[in-house]
Amino acid sequence: MSNRRQVVAWSLWDWGSAAFNAVIVTFIFSVYLTDSVGKNVPGPFSASTWLGFAVGGASLVIAVLAPVMGQQADASGKRKRSLAVLTFAVIVLTTLLFFVKDDYHFLWLGLVLIAVGTVLFELAQVPYFAMLRQVSTPDNVGRVSGLGWGAGYLGGIVLLLICYFGFIAGDGDTRGFLGLSTENGFNVRLVAIVAAVWFLIFAIPVLRAVPELPAEASAVPRASFRESYRVLFAELRTMWREDRTTAKFLIASALFRDGLAGVFTFGAVIAVSVYDFEDDSVIIFGIVANVIAAAGAIGAGRVDDKIGPRRVIVFSLASMLIAGFVLLFIHGSGGFWIFGLILCLFVGPAQSAARTYLTRLTPPGKEGQHFGLYAMTGRAASFLAPTLFAVCAFVGGDDRWGIVGIMAVLAAGLIALLLVPAQIEDKAREQAPIAGN
Repeated sequence: MSNRRQVVAWSLWDWGSAAFNAVIVTFIFSVYLTDSVGKNVPGPFSASTWLGFAVGGASLVIAVLAPVMGQQADASGKRKRSLAVLTFAVIVLTTLLFFVKDDYHFLWLGLVLIAVGTVLFELAQVPYFAMLRQVSTPDNVGRVSGLGWGAGYLGGIVLLLICYFGFIAGDGDTRGFLGLSTENGFNVRLVAIVAAVWFLIFAIPVLRAVPELPAEASAVPRASFRESYRVLFAELRTMWREDRTTAKFLIASALFRDGLAGVFTFGAVIAVSVYDFEDDSVIIFGIVANVIAAAGAIGAGRVDDKIGPRRVIVFSLASMLIAGFVLLFIHGSGGFWIFGLILCLFVGPAQSAARTYLTRLTPPGKEGQHFGLYAMTGRAASFLAPTLFAVCAFVGGDDRWGIVGIMAVLAAGLIALLLVPAQIEDKAREQAPIAGN
């Protein structure tokens, strides 16, 4: 049985985690690392290339560790403890980014901290996603998931605005309304401290409000770390024989989630190179896009509970494919504002409903293991959208044709998704509710 206090506390982790995802990895610190710290790095590779290698290596580690880490948390009944340890580790690594000065000798420190932080952050999302069933019921799981996903978008925007206007905006030796020095990248390094404190503040509520699961609630056996892989492979064989719907959904979601990520990854690039956006317009568009995605996720949550998550995902992907097709033939920033925002409107619902669908498919006590597989398959497919974007842009001779690559990944995910049932019975209804202690 869910209660409002637990739902809000759980959603606040999403709000706070945007400090690492949006501020550190996507918009501010990674840019500082590649454009300033590593600008004069010697050798054949640029700082951006080194960052790509670091993130790629992190993805491989995540794919290997995530299912087993989720399984271990389920088996031990220490899901909340796993979330706490991993979250605080990410916070510590984020804090240490303060010591990455604006000198290429510090590039390697920054790359290691971001790569290890990315691994731990993704591993932390496994027990966090698994907690969705603890704070929801089969009747409101869509709304709760949508609220959390929307909170993540909005939290990222609020913190980005604080960091940009307080620490980054302006020219000269001082930046932001705080008038911070730019010497040795001090203003950006201070952003890392703010991001760490932000995450810490908003991570605490879920650890206080949501009870730990008792070990007897687990549906997977306890095993050593090495033996956990044997258990995992046995579970996968059983899943393919007896519960192929889950296996098919994991494959489908890996495809369309990579396409969804591609929309945000390459949206700014396309806006500037194809639709004549200026730098300040891109920032404004990014803010509006995230607000629209949050509103879509929150609003679609109620629809999810009424008609089922698969229908929400199918409608969202189909709408994005139509908008993407239109974008191929329009010119100027006006058209991109309209159809680019339509794309963003449906990203949030598809992401949130995917989490809901897997929650409903998962037997109580196996949430960590299944969301570990969710993370693994997502990382395994994460090369598709970037690669197809690059290939299509190269063949077409224009970044506009990169849209075709992203749409192809979304279409493949949609086709694969049509092979799983539209209506499924929530596995939680088949068993007594899991009680905390």
